[in-house]
Amino acid sequence: MKRRQFIAGAAGAAAAASTVFSPLTIAKNKTFKLDMVTSWPTSLDTLFGTAQYIGKALETATDGDVKVEVFPAGAQVGGLEVFDSVSSGAFAMGHTASYYYIGKDPAHAFFTAMPFGLTGDQQDAWLMSGGGEDLWNELNAPSNLIAFTAGNTGGQTGGWFNKEINSPADLKGLKMRFPGVGGQILGRAGVNIQNLPGGDVYFALDRGVIDAADWVSPYDDEILQLHKAAKYYYMPSWAEPGATLGLYLNHDIFKDLPKDIRETIPVVAHAANARMFAEYTAQNGPALKRLIDGGAEVRTFPASVLDLLSKYNDEIQAEHVEKNAMYAKIHKQWSGFRDNVRAWTNVSQYNYLRYINGDLK
Repeated sequence: MKRRQFIAGAAGAAAAASTVFSPLTIAKNKTFKLDMVTSWPTSLDTLFGTAQYIGKALETATDGDVKVEVFPAGAQVGGLEVFDSVSSGAFAMGHTASYYYIGKDPAHAFFTAMPFGLTGDQQDAWLMSGGGEDLWNELNAPSNLIAFTAGNTGGQTGGWFNKEINSPADLKGLKMRFPGVGGQILGRAGVNIQNLPGGDVYFALDRGVIDAADWVSPYDDEILQLHKAAKYYYMPSWAEPGATLGLYLNHDIFKDLPKDIRETIPVVAHAANARMFAEYTAQNGPALKRLIDGGAEVRTFPASVLDLLSKYNDEIQAEHVEKNAMYAKIHKQWSGFRDNVRAWTNVSQYNYLRYINGDLK
């Protein structure tokens, strides 16, 4: 058996990570097949590509002791069935967004994105250095799951609309694809919410099944051709200012793996997280230019709309805190972290961007 090494070329952003692990020896020729289902179509090379990256990196970092086959949405299970298929043990791993599963517990929303919440870098800091992953896995434990931060899209968008949104009244009666607590907020504003996987969004929007849809950001939205189904592209993403994806594992399977493999998995997941964040940051600017050149009209939500959505967010947060003890525990810790991190970013990043944009007087 070869000494285990984390190969920098395969698991990026983790140079010399072989020093993290003990070179434990396991049974000769023993391999572990950890197949992964995902919520992503193959066309989304940043989302599905991240799942593939995780699989290949795990194989390389374990000298082939782990074998992973990665399945796109629909190949084995539906894009919104990943949580249950991994919880049951039908598959060892899944790559998905936790806020798809707020029907099980609204607290799952914290671990993708919370409306009017954390930016991408702040979300990473909370999950990986601020206690967020521990709370996530306390929430996951009754479902026989463990999860690791494994993808960050950065700031998303407000979505594609087939009419302009000039006031809160323009939201009433819209049919819109919008997941998470953000969908609950829009529902309170009079929007009829649909929860659709990525591969279904274009057809629903193009055929008038829905009137508006959010997905991720310009790079993915261009791949899905959402600009061909709706004209108005609204900013900012009040609901997903920094969205995280998760690598879920069946806990019974995970705990029976050798120690060095258990220690390798979160390192690979976190490397994938950084890689995805960098890719979206690099790709979204050029993609946005192409969308605009192709006729997309970028709009900014009026303050009256954002004010109303923020008000409904406060109401919904208070309701969840009152009804759900786990939600209340996470919200207290999360909001404390949010306030502390903003005290720094407001005087550093925010003021820097204000100056760059000519808004600092």
